[in-house]
Amino acid sequence: MAGQVAHDDLLRVENLEVVYNDVVLVLKGLSLSAGRGRITALLGANGAGKSTTLKAVSGLLAGEDGEVTAGRVLLGDTPIQGLPPDRIVRAGVFQVMEGRRVFEDMTVEDNLRCGGMTRPAREFRDRVERVYAYFPRLAERRTQLAGYMSGGEQQMLAIGRALTAGPRLLLLDEPSLGLAPLLVEEIFEIIKRINAEDGVTILLVEQNAKAALSIADSGFIMENGRIVLDGTAKDLLSNTDVREFYLGMASGEKKRRYRDVKHYRRRKRWLG
Repeated sequence: MAGQVAHDDLLRVENLEVVYNDVVLVLKGLSLSAGRGRITALLGANGAGKSTTLKAVSGLLAGEDGEVTAGRVLLGDTPIQGLPPDRIVRAGVFQVMEGRRVFEDMTVEDNLRCGGMTRPAREFRDRVERVYAYFPRLAERRTQLAGYMSGGEQQMLAIGRALTAGPRLLLLDEPSLGLAPLLVEEIFEIIKRINAEDGVTILLVEQNAKAALSIADSGFIMENGRIVLDGTAKDLLSNTDVREFYLGMASGEKKRRYRDVKHYRRRKRWLG
C-alpha cells in the first residue's frame, strides 16, 4: 500500500507485466503489496486482471499459456516469479481458485489431506482439527463426498484445504461467487477470524467490493491490467467514486470507469 514501509509487506508485486499466448498483454506494469498479517482486497470488474495477478503470484500462469515478461514478485525479500507452483506452495503461498475446484469424488477429509501434502504427516491431525474449528459443518461431513455438498460447503472446504498447507500468504479468488448473501457473510467472517487468530496474510480478489472492504485493512482497485486507486479500506469505502462504481450507490447515472472521471488523478509508481 502507498506509504507502507516495505519490510512490513509479506508480498510485493513490482511493475509486473503478464502476457498470454505470447501476444496478449494482460497486466501492464502492475504494482501492489500485501501487508504482513493483514487482509488486502484487490477489486475490479470482470476482465480487469485480478485472477491473472493471483496466478502470477502463485505460479499458475504456465498452465494457461501465461508468462511474467517483466517485473518482480517478492515474498518477503525473495523473488518467486517464475518458480514452479509446488515450490511456491512450499514457500508458504496457497491460492484458493475461483469456482472452488474441490475433488468431488473424494471425501471432505481426503480433500483436506491433499491440501496438507507439502507438510509433515505428523502435523495433519492438528491442522485438520483447526479447520474443523473454523468450519464445524465440514467436521459433520468429514466422510461425505465433496461433490454432494452445497456450494457454500464446497467453498468452506476449498479454504479449509488451503489452511492444511499452513500458508503464510493465502490468495482467495472470488470466495463469494455464486453464494447467497447470508453464506457470504458467514464465510467472510471466518476469513477475518483466520487472519486475526492464525496471523495469515490474505490477498482477497472480489467483485463484491462492500463485503471485501468490510473485512480488509487496505485495498487496490484495478482496471485494464493496472492499479488505478489504492488506500485503506476505510478511505476506499468513503470514496465517492468507489461508492458509485463498485458499491452500487450511484445517483441514477449509468456506470462509468475511473478513467472517464475528469477529477480522477492516477497515482504513478516509480519503483527502484
